[in-house]
Amino acid sequence: MIIFLRHGQAENNTKRILAGRTEGVPLTKTGVEQAERIAKYLKHMDISAIYSSPVERASTTAKIVADYNSLNYELDDRLIEIEMGKFTRMNYDDMFAKYGNVFLKFYENDPIIAECEVETFPEVQKRVIDMVGHVVKKHKNQNVVLVTHMDPIKSILSTVMDLKPKTLFELIIANASLTIIKEHDEKFSLSAINAMSSERYNDCLLYTSPSPRDLSTSRMPTSA
Repeated sequence: MIIFLRHGQAENNTKRILAGRTEGVPLTKTGVEQAERIAKYLKHMDISAIYSSPVERASTTAKIVADYNSLNYELDDRLIEIEMGKFTRMNYDDMFAKYGNVFLKFYENDPIIAECEVETFPEVQKRVIDMVGHVVKKHKNQNVVLVTHMDPIKSILSTVMDLKPKTLFELIIANASLTIIKEHDEKFSLSAINAMSSERYNDCLLYTSPSPRDLSTSRMPTSA
């Protein structure tokens, strides 16, 4: 299984600020506690390897998970937060007032995204798919955790489930939650979204893909 883990709550989440790749944005006390809880949950999932975004809020989460599971973790830029360009450190309300619904425009691949020097959704999707391919080849039939951010997780969900921009905008990936992808013969299916406990994963799977998808031939997102 490929287990995507969003980082625990960070200061930018509570302040409603787009931190992007900015340094010095740590986990909150709640975020540390969230990471500790999910680390205990992952203990029962026979994890073989952990990769993480190099951004502090993700790498701190990865370290907590790795330490509890007696594993090392490796930083990989393919899991990094999106480059926010001119929106970096902007308050959500200020950004919406000036530019409209930037989040929806990001998923629609609106030209304003590239104009504001923001990494585009297809670019995010490309690097995350590349990371998944790397994991499948290096860790065949193993359970691997990828600690990252909301939009890289949404990018893989968009590929596996062919989600439309409006659905992506409305979908929230909770802090310190698991999105679990299963792979068989290079076909991928979704097992869980926002799993945070064994009870939720075992008894309440939110979605199972009706048919596995080949990431190499999946349609890249376009404006809609």
